[in-house]
Amino acid sequence: MSFETTHAVVSGGASGLGLAVVERIASQGGKAAILDINETQGNIIEKKYPNQVVFYKTDISNEQQVESAVQNAVNQFGHINLAVGCAGILGAGKIISKKGPMPTDYFRKVVDINLIGSFLLTREAAKHMQTNTPNKNNESGVIIHTASIAAFEGQLGQVAYSATKSAIIGMMLPLAREFAKSGIRCMAIAPGMFETPMMANVPDDIRDSLAAGIPFPSRFGTTDEFAKMVEHINDNQMLNGSVIRLDGAARLQ
Repeated sequence: MSFETTHAVVSGGASGLGLAVVERIASQGGKAAILDINETQGNIIEKKYPNQVVFYKTDISNEQQVESAVQNAVNQFGHINLAVGCAGILGAGKIISKKGPMPTDYFRKVVDINLIGSFLLTREAAKHMQTNTPNKNNESGVIIHTASIAAFEGQLGQVAYSATKSAIIGMMLPLAREFAKSGIRCMAIAPGMFETPMMANVPDDIRDSLAAGIPFPSRFGTTDEFAKMVEHINDNQMLNGSVIRLDGAARLQ
């Protein structure tokens, strides 16, 4: 499916990787609903693309809010055929640190946003996609989630984050098998280090060190490169039930 005919819901679509996906869809004539808690930024993007982008303030870990937002997107667009999960938090911290044991609520918050949020978006999107009229390739929809290379080589202090990103990858094959009968594909992208708001406050010396550790290209990825990968997955029907590393051959040390 091309972005020209795409009606998408994008969690975390008000900034970073999600925003790049939304803008790439809109630039090609498609439509996208942003599900995000950043109301100010979400409204700005909606006004920038008044006929193609809608914003729904959504806590991705809140079941009722996700259900309502996806339903509103279906009502607005007539149907949805792409869901992209980009909402997430880093949740950095050691299990036992100088401050004491990690609070359970802190770990749970990372799980609620990164993992439960991915589940909720998948469930609501699939519920509506399975009622779509299949396209000429018998496809009814595509679901793409954002994992991380931390799922494979998590660093010190990434216990919560790595756990959730590993779980997202683990869901892909079972989801692809379950939704195959409905013509819905499920994929994950595992980005390396990208130029996103999460990285904005990292000191220059640390940024330079991180970039130097990427074999080629020795730089941070751009959000548009991520959006291009989403577009390719959306268009390439043989991509299903798997994860693609998008990291310049980086391996976390």
